[in-house]
Amino acid sequence: MLAAEDFFDLSDWAHPELFTRKEPVWKAFTRLKSYLSDVLQPNLPELSHSGPVLQKTVVLQQGEVLTSGFELRPGDATKGNYQVIQDGVVLEEASVLYAGACLMDDNIFIGPGSVVEPGALIKGPTIIGGSCEIRQGAYLRGHCLVGDRCVVGHTTEMKHSVMLDGAKAGHFAYIGDSILGNRTNLGAGTKLANLKIVPTQVSVKVNDKIHDTGLRKFGAIIGDDTETGCNSVTNPGTLLGRRCLVYPGISVRGGYYRDRSVIR
Repeated sequence: MLAAEDFFDLSDWAHPELFTRKEPVWKAFTRLKSYLSDVLQPNLPELSHSGPVLQKTVVLQQGEVLTSGFELRPGDATKGNYQVIQDGVVLEEASVLYAGACLMDDNIFIGPGSVVEPGALIKGPTIIGGSCEIRQGAYLRGHCLVGDRCVVGHTTEMKHSVMLDGAKAGHFAYIGDSILGNRTNLGAGTKLANLKIVPTQVSVKVNDKIHDTGLRKFGAIIGDDTETGCNSVTNPGTLLGRRCLVYPGISVRGGYYRDRSVIR
């Protein structure tokens, strides 16, 4: 009931080693830092010499950094509709980092076909998968693992968290010590609170049994295809199963919610 496979389809996930079959899903938080240290292969080393804020728009293509001679045709990167043209040819899987994006260190990987917009700030260690949109004003504070076709949106803050493939947090969200499943969508203004007001560790109640997570910071586990309404808040230690719906403006109490729950 509490294993990662109970919340997520991991068959196409590039990082299944982050999870173990027998442990509760929140145990992934205790190994996220070491996992990123083991697997992250930075691909932005040449950009660091120009300072943290990019002065020119650049394209990453097959390990090369292009600073000129290309044309951008913006579109939805998550659907593969963003094109980079060079000499009349579409550069397949080219990534774009706009001038004004802020890369605070070298410990960052940007996947093929992803776009980082002006004003986005990324701290390492961070892995961003393919065909993602890191939109203007996004703030990735480090220890972030972002899958393919994800959106980290305008003024969305993410720290020590995971987004599986197709997860989207398009507007004004906070994602702290949380895991978003495949194709989840956070409505504008959704906050995944990760720290209790009282200075105690987060516990989770499941079927009248209290599980001590051992974590001082623990936001939410959001199962595949679950959606939250605008301006909703999950309290620390919230576990939403697959295909749940959270109504707008709701404060979700911590605890476990089975698949297809409707919280209103």
